[in-house]
Amino acid sequence: MNLKAVVFIFLLVGVVLFGSFMVYGLVRDRTFVSANPPPIEDYIVSEMLKRWIPEGDDLQNERGVEFTPDERMEEPDAQGVVLADTTNGFCAGADVANFDCYELHYQNLVTEEGLDRAMEDIKSRYQTNSYVRSQCHPLMHVIGRTSYLLFPSVHEAFAGGDPFCWSGHHHGVMEAVISETGLSGLPDVIDSICDGIPGKNSYSFDYYNCLHGLGHGVMAVTNTELFDSLAQCDGLSGEWEEKSCASGVFMENVIVDGKNHFTKYLKGLDDPHYPCDVSPEKYKHTCYLMQTSYMLKIDNGDFQKTFEWCSEAELAYRTTCYASLGRDASGRSISDVTRTIAWCSLATDRAQLENCIIGAAKDFVSYHHSDSQANHLCDAVQDEEVRLVCHSTVEGYYKTFGA
Repeated sequence: MNLKAVVFIFLLVGVVLFGSFMVYGLVRDRTFVSANPPPIEDYIVSEMLKRWIPEGDDLQNERGVEFTPDERMEEPDAQGVVLADTTNGFCAGADVANFDCYELHYQNLVTEEGLDRAMEDIKSRYQTNSYVRSQCHPLMHVIGRTSYLLFPSVHEAFAGGDPFCWSGHHHGVMEAVISETGLSGLPDVIDSICDGIPGKNSYSFDYYNCLHGLGHGVMAVTNTELFDSLAQCDGLSGEWEEKSCASGVFMENVIVDGKNHFTKYLKGLDDPHYPCDVSPEKYKHTCYLMQTSYMLKIDNGDFQKTFEWCSEAELAYRTTCYASLGRDASGRSISDVTRTIAWCSLATDRAQLENCIIGAAKDFVSYHHSDSQANHLCDAVQDEEVRLVCHSTVEGYYKTFGA
């Protein structure tokens, strides 16, 4: 072998090895990832909005078909107030549906008896107290915010709680982190706050919830200034990270901690699409993943009207809106097949029905942590092609998130 050939082989091997080390380093540091992360909508299921139903909801759809409540949802009393247990020893009488009372209870419980005791308490009351069920996610925010001070790091604070009620504890932790950091110091640290969360490289639910919780926290320190909060999300590295943060911003705009208090960035019947229709283009999709829950709030649960509003969205975001409505159909029915199918069947065209079923099917998987109930939902779909799409959605979603 001549000298030129030896030199050529040496250089070729060097290039291959250098390239391999470069790719390894890039993948390891997540600057480059060979597989795309799952879409944001696959992380946004309705546990946080699942029981956001106006008190006294008669469980009827807009065509007047009455559904029989099952054991998972209390029937309203004659005065239209959802019944709660009266043996809890606190928040009784006039305070039975007073969020401030429950907030104080869980703040005191975490401070005096610890996080584990508070988690045990809320999980127990969730079984018997319909108000605690309806406000479980924001109450878990309270527990997370209060418990943050018990831990030396974000990672350990996350590990101290669990994802009960769609990770409300984790979101509350992030609100406390942002509050401690302050608005002025946030741009310098926002991109590193979630670095220690396990599963960052694989886009885990914990990593998503950390970023999503940032959005909630930023809304708190900006005094619910939505567009200022989105600008803070812009400081994150990666479009997926930005959108995950924005999902917390838009959710906070809708629920504002569950205290029946809404920001100026909601316009009611005057513009049910606001703020999605004026948000930065890259965040419109994320906004519409939340907006149908608000639309249903202002139209008193009229799914037919909400389908109509979704059909008036910009063309690129209509299917997102329909799928979000499917998630809400599952959410409002507590993932009940009959009710979910009934609400999605109010669709007026194939695109509406198919995407509503897709959104509902994903929520069924997430709510039940199983594909069994979701496949029962698919079996109940009368349209054969939509039924096949439903089963395909369940199979793919469960492989990614449920198995």
